[in-house]
Amino acid sequence: MNGWILAAALVIAVGLGTCLWGVSTGPLKRRVVAQNLSNAIVCPGLLLLAQGYGRTSYVDLALVLALLGPVGTLVFARLLAAELADDPPRARASTWTVAAVGAVVVLVLCAVTGPGRAMVKLLVAGALVVGGNLVASRALSHGFAGVDRG
Repeated sequence: MNGWILAAALVIAVGLGTCLWGVSTGPLKRRVVAQNLSNAIVCPGLLLLAQGYGRTSYVDLALVLALLGPVGTLVFARLLAAELADDPPRARASTWTVAAVGAVVVLVLCAVTGPGRAMVKLLVAGALVVGGNLVASRALSHGFAGVDRG
């Protein structure tokens, strides 16, 4: 086991442990936020595993998850808009924490990888993870101005 795999295990265990707790307990607003954050924490874990095992296919899997994860959260936000309208979830600290973890992982992996096609894929995956997490979290908490939620 090298340091990359250990870091991936730590990110996935801590991140998914807290997300599993959030999904399995509490009100609807905490469950939806935990679902969103679980997508955003698995992607950096997959990127670390890709570096640890030397498998570029894990980066492709992280790209697909980074693209489809926020879309699923937006579908939940639309379907549960009536239930979430009265008391919208607020997860500003956890959203920014997960976004920071994703950004740090991507930047460290870019520094290790060096310039090239692999670095571009890492940057795209990082932008999708961080941006998708922030957009989906914003849609869950307050919505967007001028957009009808129901």
